[in-house]
Amino acid sequence: MQSERPGRPSSVIGPLGQPLTIEDLPPRNTKRWVIRRKAEVVAGVRAGLITLEEACEMYTLTLEEFMSWQKLIDEHGLYGLRITRLQDYRRQEEESVGQDPVPYPA
Repeated sequence: MQSERPGRPSSVIGPLGQPLTIEDLPPRNTKRWVIRRKAEVVAGVRAGLITLEEACEMYTLTLEEFMSWQKLIDEHGLYGLRITRLQDYRRQEEESVGQDPVPYPA
């Protein structure tokens, strides 16, 4: 399906397997970022519904914040986006790297 926006689809498959259109994306003034909303924004960017720049501007996200959502989905699935799980994932990363931090060169 083509949209009125040249080169961009009018709908894509969303994170829950349902069609996702630009109108289905979270509102610009979203303050409460639940799993579904984060996943919809990531799916929209990945499928070309909106650009990364548009998403960051639209939702006042930093590039790092968006990239962290994307990484969490890739590594842990949708439930990786739960804020309560971030400490668990960070702890796992620390354990895989080792407990002792690498000192900075003098």
